[in-house]
Amino acid sequence: MRFMIIIKATADSEAGKMPSTELLTAMGKFNEELVNAGVLLAGEGLHPSSRGARIHFDGQTRTVTDGPFAETKELIAGFWLIQVKSKEEAIEWMKRCPNPFETPSDIEIRQVFEMSDFGDAATPALVAQEEALRARL
Repeated sequence: MRFMIIIKATADSEAGKMPSTELLTAMGKFNEELVNAGVLLAGEGLHPSSRGARIHFDGQTRTVTDGPFAETKELIAGFWLIQVKSKEEAIEWMKRCPNPFETPSDIEIRQVFEMSDFGDAATPALVAQEEALRARL
C-alpha cells in the first residue's frame, strides 16, 4: 500500500521561513531511516504558495490564479510518498517524524489509489496502459 504523507503549511512556511540546521539534520536522519527500511518512494518540501498557481476547472474553462492563497490550513508545505503494509504502519512511521516546524503542525496521511481500487472501471486495457506508463518512469 502506498500512502501520501502531507505536511500541512503553517504561517511560517507560507512566509518562506527556512528550517533551522537542527531541524534539517533531524529530518535528514528520519528520511535516512525511511530509506534504510525500504519504505520511502519520494519526499520533498515545497515553496510557499506565493510562488505557485492554481488552475480551476469548470467544464472546458480553465482559470489560473497565482498564489499566495488565503487559507494556510488548506495548503501543503511538503510531502512523503511511502510504501508500507497498512495505514497503521504509516501512522507509526510518521509518529517518529520530527515536528516539521518549530511551531505546532499537522501531517495528514492519505492512501494512494491503486488501479485495483477502481473495480470494473479499470478495464484490462486501462490497467495495461497504466503499467506501461509506470514502467517508463
